[in-house]
Amino acid sequence: METTIDWEALARAATAARSGAYAPYSGFAVGAAVLTDQGVVVPGANVENAVYGLGICAERVAIASAVAQGAKRIQAVAVCTDVEPPARPCGPCLQVIAEFADDIPILLLSTQGMRQLSSARELLPQPFSLPKPS
Repeated sequence: METTIDWEALARAATAARSGAYAPYSGFAVGAAVLTDQGVVVPGANVENAVYGLGICAERVAIASAVAQGAKRIQAVAVCTDVEPPARPCGPCLQVIAEFADDIPILLLSTQGMRQLSSARELLPQPFSLPKPS
């Protein structure tokens, strides 16, 4: 199902999600929102932990929430940070995006209003993949 991307709605959802971030260690709050294959916008915020490796990024929270709600694919991602230029998704997040999408658009935005449109393949040109079992 092809869905038109409402970038403003995706940006608003990512920006709003950022306010729910739990980032007491880094102070680096991130909000994300994904557009599912069903046309639903699902937000996520980063959640840190005292054991640093147990934290989870906003993009992966949004994707996991979307999958838990029945999504099989995502069509777009927006990520909101308070730095300029806007921060990009980390490598693990890009790999998770690649699991649920092909070369999709990714909107990077800052709380100051700066926006950059990129793509999954521009940010991670050669994601890891395994052949699907038949």
